[in-house]
Amino acid sequence: MNMEQDMYLSVIIPAYKEQDRIGQTLLTIEKFLRTKGFPFEVLVVIDGASDATGDVARGFSDQISNLRVIENKENHGKGYVVRQGLLEARGKYRLFMDADGSTSIDHVGLFLPAFEQEGYDVVIGSRDIAGANIEKHQAKYREMLGNMGNIAIKSILGLWEYPDTQCGFKMLSAKASEAIASRMVVDRFGFDFELLALAHALKFRVKQLPVRWVDEAQGSTVKLFGPNGYLRVLRDLFATRLRLLTGRYRISEYKQ
Repeated sequence: MNMEQDMYLSVIIPAYKEQDRIGQTLLTIEKFLRTKGFPFEVLVVIDGASDATGDVARGFSDQISNLRVIENKENHGKGYVVRQGLLEARGKYRLFMDADGSTSIDHVGLFLPAFEQEGYDVVIGSRDIAGANIEKHQAKYREMLGNMGNIAIKSILGLWEYPDTQCGFKMLSAKASEAIASRMVVDRFGFDFELLALAHALKFRVKQLPVRWVDEAQGSTVKLFGPNGYLRVLRDLFATRLRLLTGRYRISEYKQ
């Protein structure tokens, strides 16, 4: 069997200082997927973490099917490692999810029919549509900043139909992964709206599905200022709009 051609699902886990949580997340993924009857791989893409995330993840290589650990020596940002994972993956479908398991792997069972039966190219999780369930909320100030950010994203990029662009549980077909990730340039948390804007510009079919979500962000690096701050995200938002307007994303070169 040619594993590269026959791989059905790739699960990409962007990770930064997750030595205490990555093991349980990997075991949960393995337990769920090993009963599904299709080949899968798990890619842990480490964003220059100074702790033992890489060593801990590699320690599970004998328990996790087709585990690959990609370790960047320098910190670039979540967007950087997500697109790295999307392009390194070999699966027909490529899911990225948070290392803390805030949205559980069992949502895969709801996402795959949207590809196989309905013909979508990109399926994203949403915490703000009918059927979603937030079991543990973020701090109020984080929710307020998030709501303000969603208004800005909708207004500037025209993504009006998406009340939640930032949920960290998204799945793409191989074709969409390669076309979108090869054009993405936002290294930090603004990559989610860049991905959606590119999906629309490239004419891929996008569906959003409700998810169960639990805030597990005890070690979150999201702040107001700094490289992962909300102000950086706002800057990336305007830059994304400018790149779309000026043709920097090479949209016209792509043929469906």
